Amino acid sequence: MDQRAHWETIHREKAADAVSWYRPHLDVSLQLIEELASERTAAILDVGAGQSTLVDDLVHRGYEDITVLDIAASAIDACKTRLGKRAATVRWVTGDVTRVELKPAAYDVWHDRAVFHFLTNAENRSAYVGQLMRALKPGGHVIVATFAKDGPAQCSGLHVVRYDTAALEKEFGAAFRLVKTMEENHPTPFGTVQPFFYGCFRMQ
Repeated sequence: MDQRAHWETIHREKAADAVSWYRPHLDVSLQLIEELASERTAAILDVGAGQSTLVDDLVHRGYEDITVLDIAASAIDACKTRLGKRAATVRWVTGDVTRVELKPAAYDVWHDRAVFHFLTNAENRSAYVGQLMRALKPGGHVIVATFAKDGPAQCSGLHVVRYDTAALEKEFGAAFRLVKTMEENHPTPFGTVQPFFYGCFRMQ
């Protein structure tokens, strides 16, 4: 099964709150976005959003330029339905983040909670970083949340790569400067805990 088919199946067959990564609100992500881009006119791209409520909370907080990207059309459709009329204020993009065509130098913040760690192939990670470099505005920020070094080795039946500061810095390279890290022990709906690592970078 290819990546698109895998995630389409997940989002069609499971409720939003029945997956391990579910949180009612992405509190850490919201905190970091507001720290790095307090202006409500900031252009924000949420990569691999799935059915998360981050877009709802950003709209509620007055952000005016939000783009949501996911590989699964079923996830995009679920978010649109949940938002109702407010969905018209958001740009929606269906595609693989390593290949989809994104506007050049368009975004102040690139947010990714739990996509990058699924890129187990070095070529795909390089393509992802290339997309970052094209899509971010000069001086723009990226927020990437992955499983920490002591986090799970698999998720949703797929292998992942776990990260710490040094590992993320190596992947992103000299074009990005680390500005902040955070850790989060994410309680899953199933009573387990997943350690997450957040890295915030500024493109030079």
